Amino acid sequence: MDIAKNKGELDALLDVKRQEGPGKFSAEKIKIYAEGISSVSNSGILEKALNVGDKAPDFTLNNALNETISLYKELEKGPVVLTWYRGGWCPYCNITLHYLQEKLPEFKKIGATLIALTPELPDNSLSTSEKNKLEFTVLSDVGNTVGKDYGVVFKLTDDVASIYQEGFGLNQKNGDDSNELPLAATYVIDKKGIIQFAFLDADYTERAEVTDILSSLNKL
Repeated sequence: MDIAKNKGELDALLDVKRQEGPGKFSAEKIKIYAEGISSVSNSGILEKALNVGDKAPDFTLNNALNETISLYKELEKGPVVLTWYRGGWCPYCNITLHYLQEKLPEFKKIGATLIALTPELPDNSLSTSEKNKLEFTVLSDVGNTVGKDYGVVFKLTDDVASIYQEGFGLNQKNGDDSNELPLAATYVIDKKGIIQFAFLDADYTERAEVTDILSSLNKL
């Protein structure tokens, strides 16, 4: 299984946020979050999710402007970088989205399209997009339908779900009470629809480094 990982610029930015945890959260909350990550790791999701060499399932979703976006239509133009984020409520997601926006010219230079998927309802994904001034496509995968096709969706532990619901209303953000979220997975998909790079990690504070993504794109 090819789980690509490389420490770099983005990880340094995320690490600043990680260091805030011990001072910001109670010991109980830190324990609950750690158990949540262990639960994801032990669920078998990393072994079952689509990986390098697999065919990427096509999908069609509407963007914030209600325009229809189809993966395979985008692949006709060139490779696609497909990345998931948990929601605009997630600080690690916002750091990553902002960083991806900064690096967008490098993706465009190679001829790649960047698409971000989130289970948040369209109004919420639009506000996340506007807040981070994103110029790439953000799609609402309501009910994690696409995420399930790729095998990257898991159920939160009851304790984590309770914290998220009390803290910011996860069920209202996503429009359901499934308490399911996607991994912060990233795939590079070539023009034939084959996954050439996969970043999969049970820890939501870990994200694919742009240098690794660009390296994969440059090999296509």
